Amino acid sequence: MSQISGIRLFRLEVPLRTPYKLAFGLVRHFDTLIAEVVDSRGRVGLGEATVLTGYTDETPEGSWELMQRLARASTGAGIEAARSKLLAGVERAPFTVTALVTALEMLENVPALSVPAPAQVPLLGLVNAESPRELGAEIDGLLERGFRTLKVKVGFDAEADARRLRLIQRTVRGRAAIRVDANQGYGLEEAKRFASGMEPEGIELFEQPCPAGDWAAAVAVAAVSTVPMMLDESIYGTEDIERAAELRAARFIKLKLMKLGSLERLASAIELIRALGMEPVLGNGVACEIGCWMEAAVARTHIRNAGEMNGYLKQAVPLLANPPRFEEGAIRLEPGYRPELDHAALASVTRDTAEFRPAALASH
Repeated sequence: MSQISGIRLFRLEVPLRTPYKLAFGLVRHFDTLIAEVVDSRGRVGLGEATVLTGYTDETPEGSWELMQRLARASTGAGIEAARSKLLAGVERAPFTVTALVTALEMLENVPALSVPAPAQVPLLGLVNAESPRELGAEIDGLLERGFRTLKVKVGFDAEADARRLRLIQRTVRGRAAIRVDANQGYGLEEAKRFASGMEPEGIELFEQPCPAGDWAAAVAVAAVSTVPMMLDESIYGTEDIERAAELRAARFIKLKLMKLGSLERLASAIELIRALGMEPVLGNGVACEIGCWMEAAVARTHIRNAGEMNGYLKQAVPLLANPPRFEEGAIRLEPGYRPELDHAALASVTRDTAEFRPAALASH
C-alpha cells in the first residue's frame, strides 16, 4: 500500500496584474498555500488553498499553522487513511483541508483529473472599468479575447452600481451574458431596491447580495429580483444546498472546490444541486493555477455554463512551469497534463516553507 513519504508546504503572496475590487475590500495579492505531496512510489500531487477572509472564516495565518499540523500528522500514513482523517476536519477548515486532500487526489490520478481528449471550458471575463470610454475599450477587448460571459461587481452603493450596470448593458449590446455579483455588500433594503430595479436584458443572474448567513434576506431579495438569483458565500456543503432549495432562495448555486474538501465531494455537490431543481455554477476567481485547473477538469463533465475559475488569469507571477493555456475565452485541457511547480518563480513570491518526512526517513 502506498504511503506518504513527504509533504512540502509553501506560503505565498502572489501579486495580481490589476487589483481585484470586491465589496469587502481591494485584493492586491493572493494569500496562497501550496501542498506538494510525494508517496512511496514516487508519485507527486499538488494542492492549493488561496485564503480570502470573506470567502471563508479561515485566515492565511491560521490556515498556514493548521496545514503544518495536518501535514506532520499525515506523513508516513497510508493514502486512504490520511485522506479520511483529513476530511474529518473539512467543516472546520475546508480551504486548508482541500489543499492537502486534492494533492492526494492528483497523486492518485483520480478520474476527475483524467482528460481523454483535448477539451475547453469557457470562462467569464471581469469588467473593471468605470468611465464610458474605458468601459467600451475594456468590453471590446474582453469580447475579442473570446469571453462570452462577463461579470460585473456591485455591492458598493446601490444607486451608483445601478447606473454603472445600465451603462455596461448598453455597451455590451447583447454580445455577452452578464453576471452581477454583490459579494454580500448590501443590506436588505438596499439589495431589494437594486434587485427590483434591474433591467433584466442580457443579465444571466444576480449573485449573493446580502451576508452569507442571512437566509431570510436571500429569500426576500429573490422574491423581488427581476433576474434569477445565485448564492455563493452562503454555500459550503450539502446542508446549505438543501436549505437553498427548500427556501427557494436561488435558482443558481455556485460552488468552489476549496469549500468542498475534495474533487469527489465537489462532483457530488454539483449532482445534488441539479437533483434539487437548481443549476450549478463552478469556479473561483480567487485561486491560482492549480485550483483553477482542477475546477476546470470537473467542469468539463459536470457544468454547462461559463466557469468562474479565472483567478489564474489575474496572477502577475505564474507558479507553474506549464500553466494551463487560455485561448479564445476558454481554459484548455490536454490529455496527460499535470501541473509542475516553477521553483524559480515560486521563490520570488514565497513567504515561508515547511517540509515533513516520516521520522524513519528524517533520521537518515
